[in-house]
Amino acid sequence: MRLEGDFAMCSASSDVWLPRSRRSPAIARQRVLALLSSVPGGEGFLDAGLLAVSELVTNAVLHGTPAGYLIYLSLDVDSTRLRIEVHDARRDREPVVSAPGLGDEAGRGLHLVKSVAVRWGCCPRQPIGKIVWCEVVV
Repeated sequence: MRLEGDFAMCSASSDVWLPRSRRSPAIARQRVLALLSSVPGGEGFLDAGLLAVSELVTNAVLHGTPAGYLIYLSLDVDSTRLRIEVHDARRDREPVVSAPGLGDEAGRGLHLVKSVAVRWGCCPRQPIGKIVWCEVVV
């Protein structure tokens, strides 16, 4: 039997360096799945968390990480929210929510993140790069 307050005290996190590779979004999704499977109630964040991490890591691979650099993924979950942070090495390229045309194959990632996240943003990372983050709630 689980008490109501048990999950409120439970939190978990996961951090990993990812290569600048097309495989990295899949690795990131696996990390989200493993993290959320390890906490009571984590399944409530699953769909939105998988979508958001996939889009943020894909953007870091395609737009935010020069050759020779890695991407840092930080995940943190508690009873109220899942926080996803993607750190890349390019401070000069902030994320842009674009207005893709109907025939465009790209440009919808941040729209998707905005649709599943209660908050998202971007901030500088020291000594180089930026952090693009979002928070997902149940």
